[in-house]
Amino acid sequence: MRLSQMLWVTLREDPSEAEIPSHKLLLRAGYIRRIAGGVYAYLPLMWRVLQKISQIVRTEMNATGAQECLLPQLQPAELWQESGRWDTYTKAEGIMFSLNDRSDRQLGLGPTHEEVITAIAREMIRSYRQLPLHLYQMQTKFRDEIRPRFGLMRGREFIMKDGYSFHTNTDSLKETYNDMHTAYSNIFRRCGLKFRAVEADSGAIGGSGSQEFMVLAEAGEDEVLFTPDGNYAANVEKAISLPFPAKPSAFTTLEKHHTPNTTTIETMCKSLKCTPSQAVKQVLFQATYDNGMTVLVLVSIRADQEVNEVKLQNELVKLAGNYGGKALLALQIPDAEMMQKWAAKPLPVGYISPDLADDYISNQKNLAPKFLRLADRTVEELQNFATGANETDYHVVGANWGKEFTLPAVVDIRKARPGDRAVHDHTQILQTARGIEVGHIFQLGTKYSQAMNATFTNEQGEEVPLVMGCYGLGVSRLAQSAVEQSHDKDGIIWPTAIAPYHAIIVVPNVSSPEQMAIAEQLYTDLNQAGIETLFDDRDERAGVKFKDADLVGIPYRIVTGRSISEGKVEIVERATKATVNISIESVVEHLKQAVS
Repeated sequence: MRLSQMLWVTLREDPSEAEIPSHKLLLRAGYIRRIAGGVYAYLPLMWRVLQKISQIVRTEMNATGAQECLLPQLQPAELWQESGRWDTYTKAEGIMFSLNDRSDRQLGLGPTHEEVITAIAREMIRSYRQLPLHLYQMQTKFRDEIRPRFGLMRGREFIMKDGYSFHTNTDSLKETYNDMHTAYSNIFRRCGLKFRAVEADSGAIGGSGSQEFMVLAEAGEDEVLFTPDGNYAANVEKAISLPFPAKPSAFTTLEKHHTPNTTTIETMCKSLKCTPSQAVKQVLFQATYDNGMTVLVLVSIRADQEVNEVKLQNELVKLAGNYGGKALLALQIPDAEMMQKWAAKPLPVGYISPDLADDYISNQKNLAPKFLRLADRTVEELQNFATGANETDYHVVGANWGKEFTLPAVVDIRKARPGDRAVHDHTQILQTARGIEVGHIFQLGTKYSQAMNATFTNEQGEEVPLVMGCYGLGVSRLAQSAVEQSHDKDGIIWPTAIAPYHAIIVVPNVSSPEQMAIAEQLYTDLNQAGIETLFDDRDERAGVKFKDADLVGIPYRIVTGRSISEGKVEIVERATKATVNISIESVVEHLKQAVS
């Protein structure tokens, strides 16, 4: 392709809308163009990148025996209501675009396709002889992000590969799950990315287990915790660890202390002359279920630890049935205005103890009359601890479970953090890295097949639910992740496998017949040899062309400059900026070896 004929415009300044390097560079280098918030056009250079990634994905997926298909983007609400996710996606998370057609039927634009594929399976899969079966597609998805940002990283419209497998049992599911782990690892390696597979929370998709694939980059939205021995890695939302042991308490008897102006852990510990690990703090949450029921949740946790809200959400979803609900719509730490709506009297905020009386909750419809009390494991073994006295400006010390306070239901809801000890090896200390999630694989089990009555006849002639797996990979996000991981002050540095072109020929002086003639011949020979080559034949200054070549990130630059008088051209490797002068006759073979 000749640049003089390509729809391609570069920008000299960073666009004001862009926050992270990859977003700035893709806009500046003419790869994408913003159409609306979170909606981008993929221009010719970007489309070539996406096609290359798609082909790598397709090759690796097909190698596992998966079959490609294409599912509808427009999905009827009834399917999502069958699975119980309609309210979760349209109200709780609010990420599904929903609409009504001219017959007033509710529809949604697909953010994912579990319901559609399960509906197909229940109509077409009858016998165990048809299993296992694995279908996948590459398609545009729609998610109404609250705050779309970072370009293709968190857009409202994006390209995704999503696959779904069906099995007779969990052993068969695990085989495909492991195949997908291998296939995804191959995809990211072939794309030239540094990545890490980590344990992950299954979120609204659900299922018994899942793994995320993270491209490592400083601008990553996700925090990954891992051990140096390589035996453990998890998203911080899912991570487990052992906190360092609490220091023994110096308190020996139960005492009430006047502690004015000590609403923070720091000021309380300073006043009581203790460490945070010797104290129990209470964190109040307000949970709202899909049936409109509000529940006040009182979490007791060691004062030097933090509550992991994702883990807490998962625990509250398990308890939804106790309150007549199915899904959790919202989880918040209530502020003063929110408390006024349900509190029967002012709460002693900052001085709350585990036995805060239920009569602080007013009698209202759709409001649970008692606190849901939960305790993190970090408080279970604490003795003679300090905590609030349920009275403003007062704390108690020397308190114990089973005496002064009843231990609530114990669950793991603390947030693991760097510096904690690993569960598998106490000598291993968790370290942290930033990552961009580009893939996620799930063991769904029978969550959707049971809800939607998708069954098959097993060898014993019984009707049993299909066992399912789900495997997602962000194609457009992967493209931007590659830029985020590989760039410098001058522009993009594409991995060769997914670069839009392998080489770019730059003619410093297009008015020179000799330079143009050699460039034309190289352009023809390279493309015929399978080296995808751009030809910068624009009538621009050489400096402008060199800057644009660096910005756009093509792996190899060929310059037909002064050295052609010696029968040579200059070749510059974009990643290292290493320069070599080689004979014109050797260019094709040199680049064939470099590209391969």
